[in-house]
Amino acid sequence: MRPPMSIAAATTDSADPAASGPRPSAAPDDGRTLAARLQLYAAILRTAIAERLAYRADFAVKTAFQFLPLITQIFLWGAIFGAGTDAARGEIEGYRYGEIISYYLLTMVSRGFSSMPGLAGGIARDVRDGQIKRFLVQPLDLLGFLFWHRVAHKLVYFTIAGFVLATAFYLLRGYFPGWPEPAVMAAFVASLLMGFLLGFLLESLLGLVAFWFLEVSSLLFIYMMLNYFLSGHMIPLDFFPEPFSTWMQALPFKYLAYVPPAIFLGRYEPHELPGLLLGEAVWIVGLLIANRWLLARGVRRYGAFGG
Repeated sequence: MRPPMSIAAATTDSADPAASGPRPSAAPDDGRTLAARLQLYAAILRTAIAERLAYRADFAVKTAFQFLPLITQIFLWGAIFGAGTDAARGEIEGYRYGEIISYYLLTMVSRGFSSMPGLAGGIARDVRDGQIKRFLVQPLDLLGFLFWHRVAHKLVYFTIAGFVLATAFYLLRGYFPGWPEPAVMAAFVASLLMGFLLGFLLESLLGLVAFWFLEVSSLLFIYMMLNYFLSGHMIPLDFFPEPFSTWMQALPFKYLAYVPPAIFLGRYEPHELPGLLLGEAVWIVGLLIANRWLLARGVRRYGAFGG
């Protein structure tokens, strides 16, 4: 019978690597270790998908209602542009009426990728209630577990929401200026996928602060308010005057909502796209390092309170 894994061995990935001292060479087992990890994450993904599918009706209803505010945006911006009147305005900050409606629809898609409802609060709750210790006594990485749960969530969300999204795009097709070139479309898809990674790492970083403060609800409220404002979800970042627009463009929040629609609508020149996506990749790597560092420090000071 295989002996149970010790706590020190089980927490090697979560705790400070230096705390456990040097490891013996494990070259012959590297292949088996990688295969075991892949099998573990595949099992997590399958289980999480099955769990999410149990609530598919809830997904569909929530998704449908998320598009209702778009009706308000159509009437609001129609009034601002004076659509259908003699005083109609051609452009505002380079956006025509149809482009601004397209922007908000595409923003809903980008926010569907980058938003992580309940992630930071869930980490904080597990730390506060002591449930986080299951990641310390089992060979399971906290960030890896949460990441694959979120992948499952997005897969089910967009599978269930596909009909609603397709219907919205079809009904609003007259507002779109046209489809971008293949290279631009590829950059748009890449920005959506990278936005998912960035949104996950930002939210998990906030959740890991709970190792020091336990309750992070106030911090989350401030983050969500700033995120809504600085990501371009409320209005396009082009609408802000200088120097605020430049400052906001330098922050990572723009990748969560503004960048994918801006790429699709041609707000960036094709030669700017590689640098834009490279900048997003740098933010992702930096946030990943910060998450790992904060998790290692948090585990070292964790008091294991709760049942």
